[in-house]
Amino acid sequence: MEPGNQTATSKFILLGLWEDKALQPLLFGLFLSMYLVTILGNLLIILAVSSDSHLHTPMYLFLSHLSFVDICFTSTTVPRMLANAQAQNKAITFEACITQVYFFMIFSGLDSLLLTVMAYDRFVAICHPLRYTVIMNPRLCGLLLLLSWLICLTYSLLQSLMVLRVSFCKETEVPHFFCELAQILKLACSDTLANDVLLYCVTGLLGIIPLSGILFSYARIISSIVGISSAGGKYKAFSTCGSHLSVVSLFYGAGLGVYLTSGTAHPSRKSSITSVMYTVVSPMLNPFIYSLRNRELKGALRRLLQLRSLLSER
Repeated sequence: MEPGNQTATSKFILLGLWEDKALQPLLFGLFLSMYLVTILGNLLIILAVSSDSHLHTPMYLFLSHLSFVDICFTSTTVPRMLANAQAQNKAITFEACITQVYFFMIFSGLDSLLLTVMAYDRFVAICHPLRYTVIMNPRLCGLLLLLSWLICLTYSLLQSLMVLRVSFCKETEVPHFFCELAQILKLACSDTLANDVLLYCVTGLLGIIPLSGILFSYARIISSIVGISSAGGKYKAFSTCGSHLSVVSLFYGAGLGVYLTSGTAHPSRKSSITSVMYTVVSPMLNPFIYSLRNRELKGALRRLLQLRSLLSER
């Protein structure tokens, strides 16, 4: 068979997270609730930052972008999973699968790069406080965001175009609840050496380089905090980094678990449960982590909710 014909007529079967049909209503309700909480929580962060002039700073600018990316990140996988479960139809066309791969790689890469940019912002704020406003000027902030988007859009497009040259067998079963590129390539009927090399190189670069930047930033931050004489100053400096460190640990910890499990020769459906941590749980918890540990953000959220209640009373 010609590769083009195989690809054009193929479709994938997403096996999902569960086999027991008796558990489907319970798990459907659970994931729907988690998705709605993710959307609502991140939207509140965006509205709070945009509506409060006190939060128009680089740190909260990056945080609002992270919330937007988390909404998009979760929306690339969960709605499709819920729709398939409700319709009892696990099939997804090749075109829809590649589209999901494309957007999933964009927003997962943006998550990693934005966390790195936020770490750099904290490094400048703590290690160079007197020059913070000069260094983190609006032009640099906009340039960092634009560069992050361009990198992710470019490599995601390249990865997706590379998949088009691969042929697949018809109705291939994917042991996952969404189209993950590493799992899809394992089901190809043609040679995928170039795809595998590109995938692991890009994954390594977008994983190792940002994580190295985060670790370097916090190494400098810790050394600066140690030099602070007052205990109150040390606590204040640590408190500004606590939320970001929690989010970084959650995202990279879950991502590392997924990377290790995806490398197995015979992936099972159970291994896809690990992906839930960084595709669903992490975006859902991020707003809570930042709002519970940040007085300024809690104040902005409180004022936003009070304003909404006043408007509803009128």
